[in-house]
Amino acid sequence: MRVTVIHNALNGNRPDQEDTLVQAHAVHGALESLGVASSVLPVTLNLEDARRQLAAARPDVVFNLVEELADDIRLAPMAPALLAHMGLPFTGSDAASLTLSGDKVLCKRVLAAAGVPSPAWILPDGTGDLTGDLTGGISGAGKGMGTGAATGPGSAFTPARYICKSVHEHASLGLDDDCVVHARSPEEVTARLALFTRRHGGQWFAERFVDGREFNVAMLESETGGDPQVLSPAEMEFCDFGPDRPKIVGYAAKWDESAFEYAHTVRAFPFAGTDAAHPQHATHPLHTVLREAATACWHAFGLSGYARVDFRVDGTGTPGDPYVPYAIDVNTNPCIAPDAGLAAAAAMDGLPYPGLVLRVVHAALRRHAGISQPHTAA
Repeated sequence: MRVTVIHNALNGNRPDQEDTLVQAHAVHGALESLGVASSVLPVTLNLEDARRQLAAARPDVVFNLVEELADDIRLAPMAPALLAHMGLPFTGSDAASLTLSGDKVLCKRVLAAAGVPSPAWILPDGTGDLTGDLTGGISGAGKGMGTGAATGPGSAFTPARYICKSVHEHASLGLDDDCVVHARSPEEVTARLALFTRRHGGQWFAERFVDGREFNVAMLESETGGDPQVLSPAEMEFCDFGPDRPKIVGYAAKWDESAFEYAHTVRAFPFAGTDAAHPQHATHPLHTVLREAATACWHAFGLSGYARVDFRVDGTGTPGDPYVPYAIDVNTNPCIAPDAGLAAAAAMDGLPYPGLVLRVVHAALRRHAGISQPHTAA
């Protein structure tokens, strides 16, 4: 078997950009350690050049690690679109799934349609989904959730803390403490959005800040079809965060090794060991709602291979105050570096890193075998 690992060519030296190369070499090394022939190919916006090189390499499968092209995450779906056009099996989700999840506002509309809780949100013009009264769906639905329908400026606005986010950027780019605003009116939120638009460019929106526990829930495509395998949820613990410091996984927490947030944001696995030795974990109410919500996201976005959904959890789990898992990010191509959350969750569930990489490759081959062949470029 021959595998070509593709990644976006680097146009800068930010830590989040360099991490793409770390992932590519880690996957390449894991495959080589298993005796699988592997090569690494950087991809640019010159898709014809990428097509020629892939056609010459004739891989049995392509491991797609393209997260952006020309520093623009909106162009990431072009990579799986090219691979589908060539008829090459590839890992991860397809272009449609990347498009739906890559736009966070569009993502929220998909979540609402699927009945998955997501915090109320607002756009720079004051419109958005501020009603917070979705009914049905995941356990706890109806408590502070949005409908996904646009509302007029200021409609049903609830004074609260809101967090400003880029619509398209990933890796928490631009996300810091200033992004959280205590707002008494929609104008206070839109003013902060205008500030971040001037500071960072691009499109921004804000959503209600859920000041609860944060979980990353990784999933792998099932080897038998149907629902994905939901790995042990990872909780992000905010150690020694004072009352004035927002508990968020911002850019500094992920990438700045000298920052307080980097050292004090710690991954834990409160529900690890969901086998016969720990049956109480598999049936814990919080674990159950996280698993159900993550699985609903997998199907709603048509995910494949591997993925991760991030949640903030509201509620205490009592009958009058049930757990509500608010989806805050659907990541169709989460970091697959050996020290990242996906690999950590897989290892926690007994799947070492080389086995994780091979599992993703085999999923791509099985999926391709069940799909009618598209146009194959010469």
